[in-house]
Amino acid sequence: MPRVGMRPFLLVGLTGGIATGKSTVSSMFRELGCVIIDADVLAREVVEPGEPAYQDIVAEFGADVLQGDGALYRQRLGAIVFAEPARRKRLEAITHPRIRERFARRLEELTERAFVGIVIFDAAVMIESGNYRNMDRLVVVATDEGTQRERLRGRDGIGEAEAARKMASQMPVAEKAKLADHVIDNAGDRAATEAQVRRVHAALLAELAARRGASAR
Repeated sequence: MPRVGMRPFLLVGLTGGIATGKSTVSSMFRELGCVIIDADVLAREVVEPGEPAYQDIVAEFGADVLQGDGALYRQRLGAIVFAEPARRKRLEAITHPRIRERFARRLEELTERAFVGIVIFDAAVMIESGNYRNMDRLVVVATDEGTQRERLRGRDGIGEAEAARKMASQMPVAEKAKLADHVIDNAGDRAATEAQVRRVHAALLAELAARRGASAR
């Protein structure tokens, strides 16, 4: 993957933990003019009917994972693969290469358009997958564990034990934050988060301008 010296934009990874508010922060970056590439959207696109990954999934898991209209029954497929780790690995082997290809194509398109600015790659498991190493900079959205747990309970309508289980299944946000170039604390109100996003955005733009200036000399 080409680094910033070979392209006119800064590629920034955006990640966080469950219920930390990553999607909210992503929307704020979009409003500031950043291009957002959402890993969840790419994952949905590669399994649409007619896509190679869709055909491979039907061949592997059978027609039971399809809805009446032929679209993938994502909840049923999810229940299968999360109950059987070996089948989850098989699904990942089918989808992940296609997601990476689509991501690379988006970057190529932006390079061809000579887009100058910030490109945000929004992905929940960026650190766990190791893909954060391919980013120019990494931004982690964080909250304290108590806030994260209460937001998760309110969002999903679950109890304390289930919220704790879901949080424990992920890499702790505090550990992710140690790898970040910028941490956005989303434990406060929206205005406080927006102020942090604007500061990080300004810092990223300044860095991009400095790099482009250096490469032009």
